[in-house]
Amino acid sequence: MKTTAREWLQAAVEVVFPRNCVHCGRPAEGGALRHLCGDCERALHVVAPPHCTTCGHPFYGEMEANRLCPHCDVLVPEFREGKTAVLLKGPGRALVHTLKYDHGLHVLEDIEALMRRAPGYADYLRDAVLVPVPLHPRKLRERGYDQSLLLAGCAARACGGEARIAQLLARVVDTPSQTRYDRATRRQNLKNAFALAKGATITPAQRYVLIDDVFTTGSTLNACAAVLRRAGALSVDVVTFGHG
Repeated sequence: MKTTAREWLQAAVEVVFPRNCVHCGRPAEGGALRHLCGDCERALHVVAPPHCTTCGHPFYGEMEANRLCPHCDVLVPEFREGKTAVLLKGPGRALVHTLKYDHGLHVLEDIEALMRRAPGYADYLRDAVLVPVPLHPRKLRERGYDQSLLLAGCAARACGGEARIAQLLARVVDTPSQTRYDRATRRQNLKNAFALAKGATITPAQRYVLIDDVFTTGSTLNACAAVLRRAGALSVDVVTFGHG
């Protein structure tokens, strides 16, 4: 295969500025991903069946009929199904935190690769309209980019372009970070926090898939799904990159 000028330039830059693993800090060598070392890549938990059909978290051990997922057994979902690519611990958490808090847009290529790698993930996205969970305008100005919109781009490419992205939602309440709160408090904080974006239209027969970086309690995704459902969407699913 012929090496392009861009690839030559990238290789030269990496000789002078070698890539380090975003999790352990060692040289990012020995694996297929560009921003995790081989050991950390092997420590990733890429989600495969069997897993909860609501949140995507994997089941372990012997399966039981009608088994309840401990992560969402008290959730009353406004959506049908959910899927995730990796568990949000160790290297998986490092990828998400680098993207969200360190302006690490370079890890998107590894995130996209893991979306392709997770069994059934790309098939789940095909023929859907991907709806990113939006940031509040203040947070968008502060961060400079919307990570959920960028993840939607990764997801669309991971399924070969057989999904389209539509920014159908707006965040109308500037809620605090939900990471410190329990499920009940998150649900209360997110009440009326989202609305249909100005000019957005819903086609009832279309399948919509909400996309966010992580699934924790499902409160944010549930609030967004409720808006789409009230606007007339009959088929709403969710997908995240990580779970935890």
